[in-house]
Amino acid sequence: MNRHSGIGALPYGIFSTPDEPHRRAGVALGDQIIDLPAAVRRLDPSLAAAVTGPTLDALLAAGPAVWSSLRASLITWVTDEAHRDLLPTVPAADAVMHLPFTVADYVDFYASEQHATNLGRILRPGQEPLTANWKHLPIGYHGRAGTVVVSGTDIVRPSGLRPGAEFGASQRLDIEAELGFVVGAPSTLGTPVPLADFDQHVFGVCLVNDWSARDIQAFEYVPLGPFLGKSFATSVSPWIVPLAALEHARVPPPVRDVPLSAYLDDEKTPSWGLDVRLEIRLNGQVISTPTFEGMYWTPAQMLAHMTVNGAALRTGDLYASGTISGGSPGSLIELSWNGQEPLHLADGSARAFLHDGDEVVISAVAPGENGTLISLGEVSGRILGAR
Repeated sequence: MNRHSGIGALPYGIFSTPDEPHRRAGVALGDQIIDLPAAVRRLDPSLAAAVTGPTLDALLAAGPAVWSSLRASLITWVTDEAHRDLLPTVPAADAVMHLPFTVADYVDFYASEQHATNLGRILRPGQEPLTANWKHLPIGYHGRAGTVVVSGTDIVRPSGLRPGAEFGASQRLDIEAELGFVVGAPSTLGTPVPLADFDQHVFGVCLVNDWSARDIQAFEYVPLGPFLGKSFATSVSPWIVPLAALEHARVPPPVRDVPLSAYLDDEKTPSWGLDVRLEIRLNGQVISTPTFEGMYWTPAQMLAHMTVNGAALRTGDLYASGTISGGSPGSLIELSWNGQEPLHLADGSARAFLHDGDEVVISAVAPGENGTLISLGEVSGRILGAR
C-alpha cells in the first residue's frame, strides 16, 4: 500500500516474513502490517476462527455480520491509543505478500462503454462500434481461476495460433486495467442474487490486470469469444479493500439510454457506481489515468447478471469489470490505436504492445471520509520471454 493507507482503508491480505515464514492474515496500516491472528488472540478471541489459516477464505465465508464486526473492532484498535499499543505489527517492507484467497471461479466483464466503443471502432471499422446486445446486459466471459496470480509475479509471454494459423509467441501482448470484486458469502444454486443483495455477498475489491494476447485473441475469439488469448495469466493486487471502505466513493451510475430488464434496473436501488481513479505506469512512466466512475454497468448489476440464470456463487469467486477506459484508455490496444500510433517513452523507445522486460504497475485511489483519499494498492507484473 502507499501513503494514503490509513484507517479509512484497512485492507486485508496474506503475508509472511523471513522470521515467521508461515502465511497469515494481515491488515495494512501505513508502512506497517497488523498481524491479524495475533491481534485477535490478544484483543478479541471470539473472532479467531474467521482470521485463522493461510488464506482469507474463512473470513470471506464468515459473512457480512462478521465482516462488519471485525472492521468495527479494527477501527477501535487503531484509533484508541491503549489498544493500538497492544497491536502486534511488522514493517511492510519486511513482508512477502501472497495470493490472498483461493480463487474459486473467475469471470471478466466488458463494462466500459468507452472501451467497448474503442475496440468496436478498431476491430470493426465502418460498423456500429457496440454490438446489439451491449446495452441490454453486462457481457462477460468465464476465465481460468488457476492462472490468477498475485501482484509481482513475472508473466511469461504466451504462445499460440495467431492470424493466418501461424503458431508462435504473441507479438501483441497487452494489459487491461480493471477493478475486481471478491465474493465472500455464497449463494444457493437456482436462486438469483438481486441488486439489493450485492453487499451481502461481495466482501471487497482488488486491482486486476487481465493480460491479453491480442493476436491470439483475434484468431480464436469468433464464434465463442476469448480463450487462450486471456487465460495465460491474470494479476491481482495482494490487498483486498473491504466494500465498507468505499462508502464515500459511491456515485450514481451514468444515465442509461436503453431500458433495462427488471433484474438489472437499478434506478430505485442503492447506487454502486464507484469513484475510483487509476494510474498505469509502464517502466515507471505514467501512460494513462483511467477512471471507474463512468462505467456503464455497476458491480451490483454484474453480480445480478452472473446469477440470474440460477448460477451459484462460491466463496472466493472473483469477477472483474473489464478494461476501465473512462477519461483515458486502460489498454495499449486503445492507447496505440492497435499499433498505428505507438507510445513514445521517456527513454526514447516506443511501444505499441509490450516488450520483454517491460514492467506494468497499476495503482488506484478512491475518496475517503472528510476529503481524504484511500489507496487500493497496486498490481504489478514484468514480462518474461516466451518459453
